[in-house]
Amino acid sequence: MKIKSSDVKVLRDETGAGMMDCKRALIESNGNIEIAKKILQKKGITIAQKKSSRTANEGMIDVYVHPGNRVGVIVEVNCETDSVAINQEFREFVHDLTLQIAAANPLYVSRDDVPQSLIDGETDMYTQEALAEGKSEVVVEKIVKGRLEKFFAEVCLLEQPFIKEQERTVGSLLIDLIAKVGENIDIKRFYRYQLGER
Repeated sequence: MKIKSSDVKVLRDETGAGMMDCKRALIESNGNIEIAKKILQKKGITIAQKKSSRTANEGMIDVYVHPGNRVGVIVEVNCETDSVAINQEFREFVHDLTLQIAAANPLYVSRDDVPQSLIDGETDMYTQEALAEGKSEVVVEKIVKGRLEKFFAEVCLLEQPFIKEQERTVGSLLIDLIAKVGENIDIKRFYRYQLGER
């Protein structure tokens, strides 16, 4: 199948992937740009997994104070080199994280950070609720699993829908950025302050 250079350019502009990667994805998808994006995203996941073991000691700290000065956020995001740390896309991503944290109030970066005791407590609560509704054991297990996934999507930054693009998660944006810059990027930590809260 002959791939149009204009399609390669569109895909490259939308994903930031390399020209040959875009061409291969278009060939694999029979010229369908949307399917090609999904192929590149899966590849991005592979790239992100390979890069995740590399040390990320550079990066930046960003601060955001919401108008009215009632909510403030500080976030640290690390990368491998200072050239990525000054990259405009990296800096925009970090700033978007501060807006996400201010608006969506996550408690943890990822589900790996959620204490097991909290997960156990949520699991017990969802189990008791489902049993009280008269559900069978098999159905209870599925209900608990679904409610736990919803819980993680509320409290974990990487699993939250991105405030500027609700159909994507923060984690998928991070994977795309890792694939684009070719370095490990690690959301190290964040703090969200709200006036009057401890």
